[in-house]
Amino acid sequence: MHEEVAAYALGVLDEEEIEAFERHLETCASCQQELKELAEVPGQLDELKHQPSASEDDPPMSMSR
Repeated sequence: MHEEVAAYALGVLDEEEIEAFERHLETCASCQQELKELAEVPGQLDELKHQPSASEDDPPMSMSR
C-alpha cells in the first residue's frame, strides 16, 4: 500500500485500488503525511503541461551537473 501514495495522488488507481488505499490511509500516519506532501503535485504537473514550450531562440538546457 505504501508505494501507491503517488499513484493515488495522481489519480491513476482504479476504483478497487482507491477503495483499498483509502481504507489503509485511515490508519497509516506515514501515508497520510506523504499524501499531504504530494497533494500539490497534480496541479503543478498540470501547470507545466500548459506552459509554452521552449522556442528555437532559447539556448538549450545544459545537462551537466
